[in-house]
Amino acid sequence: MPTDAVEIVLVDDHRLFRGGLVSLIQSLGNYKIIFEADNGLELTRKLSPQLKPDIIILDINMPVMGGIETAQWLRSNYPDIAVIILSMYEDAEKVLAMVKLGVKGYLLKDAEPLEFETALTKVAQGEIYYPDFVTRHLVNSFSHSAANIKLNARELEFLKLAATELTYKEIADEMNVSARTVDGYRDQLFEKLEIKSRVGLALYAVKNNLISL
Repeated sequence: MPTDAVEIVLVDDHRLFRGGLVSLIQSLGNYKIIFEADNGLELTRKLSPQLKPDIIILDINMPVMGGIETAQWLRSNYPDIAVIILSMYEDAEKVLAMVKLGVKGYLLKDAEPLEFETALTKVAQGEIYYPDFVTRHLVNSFSHSAANIKLNARELEFLKLAATELTYKEIADEMNVSARTVDGYRDQLFEKLEIKSRVGLALYAVKNNLISL
């Protein structure tokens, strides 16, 4: 194993599935699994500054301590560890929650091995990986690129705030405008970007590097 191998931790309560991932990762070459865990709580007990991976592959649905709660804990305690979420479902709200938590990758559990390898490679290189279904289902297949759409300073400010945990009322307070004005910014962006939801706005901001994770 090369000395510069990317170190990985697997967190999934389905041991048979986890075993398959171990075999797949080992077959890719430049990766080293330093330990495994059945749930987020076990992960928090095993992690330490001395035993810390480059990437954590995290199941979203687990008993005791699930993926979202674990990702929140990791963001607070080990923000430098890149996280890839594994999920059984194309869940828009969970994807948005993961975007807000700075998760670097999101994969469906039935993804092809080649897609898994692509995600792992990108995240290991400091990039992000969200699969096609995110764009297809959540961003409504953008028909225009960011370069061709002119957003004014206030619209950009609103777009960045919309990708946070703030409510629309809190965004209005942050921007020092009325709630009605914020509704106007939202509706203008929905029309300009051909997006129908706040999920889409957040993912548009990520896709076009308007916010960093």
